Amino acid sequence: MSAIKAKNQMSNELSNLLIDIASKSRIASAQLSRASSGLKNKALIKMAEELVKKSAYIIAENQKDVEEAESKGQSSAMIDRLTLTPQRIEKIAQGLREVATLTDPVGEVVRMWTRPNGLKVGRMRIPLGVIGIIYESRPNVTADAAGLCLKSGNAVILRGGSETIRSNMAIGQILRDALSELGLPEDAVQTIPITDRNAVLEMLKLDELIDLIIPRGGEGLIRFVAENSRIPVLKHYKGVCHIFVDETADLDMAKSICINAKVQRPGVCNSMETMLVHENIAESFLPIISKAFSENNVELRGCKKTKEIIPEVIEANENDWFEEYLDLILSVKVVKDMEDAIEHIEKYGSMHTESIITQSYENSQNFINGVNSSTVMVNASTRFSDGFELGLGAEIGISTSKLHAFGPMGLEELTTTKFIVLG
Repeated sequence: MSAIKAKNQMSNELSNLLIDIASKSRIASAQLSRASSGLKNKALIKMAEELVKKSAYIIAENQKDVEEAESKGQSSAMIDRLTLTPQRIEKIAQGLREVATLTDPVGEVVRMWTRPNGLKVGRMRIPLGVIGIIYESRPNVTADAAGLCLKSGNAVILRGGSETIRSNMAIGQILRDALSELGLPEDAVQTIPITDRNAVLEMLKLDELIDLIIPRGGEGLIRFVAENSRIPVLKHYKGVCHIFVDETADLDMAKSICINAKVQRPGVCNSMETMLVHENIAESFLPIISKAFSENNVELRGCKKTKEIIPEVIEANENDWFEEYLDLILSVKVVKDMEDAIEHIEKYGSMHTESIITQSYENSQNFINGVNSSTVMVNASTRFSDGFELGLGAEIGISTSKLHAFGPMGLEELTTTKFIVLG
């Protein structure tokens, strides 16, 4: 009985802690929503300065996280993601400086019209309020997310992974101190100090205090958050990105784009996972691209028609078309025409990013209109599906759900609009 009581007491203490954090964020968000662009920009510059100034402290705390990860046998890729160096901290600081240069969306009147009765009606951008960010293994997200939320007038509650708790807490405290020094509410940036997964569950119950949850990490984390949240969640489960090489494609261009999309950085969500090739050019293009992929250590898994043309490829099974490999592995399918390609994308895609390589304007427009993914490209690598590359300045994540944002999310996607009416 005493064990049950102790467990209940711990649960209540955790719940009360999360309520206290979220309540402070709610108060801070109201104050921050009225802050001027100039003051927010000063805060971002101050944050950047303090991170660089205190980089030795951050690295010392980060090293404790790294040593613990190594003792637990974490992969080298995981350890690389969580490791901070002076160069990486400078890059984080530069990201905050860049956010300071972006146009502040808050207060922008995006549309205004006059009704027959004389009323002037408009829509004005306002912050969402309190945003919860749940993420894994990358301490840079602590500063990136805080900077974007600050600029868009939102308070943020940051819950990083247990593997970076010390790093996140160190960065978070430095950001809070910078806010306080400039007279902005330090509770606009809060980092949950508990690694217990139950902290996430308690956080996801606070629909009256938190307005939006954005999970960043693997598919398992994102599904866990989406299945347990009472709060709206902006998410993408995975990035099964396609490139369709049309029969009119310039084959040299197609080769260059496809190699970039798969090889440059295979472990990210905007890398190509399936290449679709029009049957009219398959016999001429597949041997060329297969050789190029082989030179870059890419394993190909092809449909039966692909295997007839390139016998050495592994024959793909049904699961391969759904797979986000995040590795130097690529599925290849020969399709009859564009309709066949679009049907394949519709069935197996994740609504992330698709591209067509074509010299036909008509075909490019048909592809743009026929594909429902969040980003659709013509003669471009899927690797360009990124907030910075698309001119957003930075991104807080990518959404493949259509409410309220779709695709890479920048400052505007961290706002909503209210009606203003002038009598």
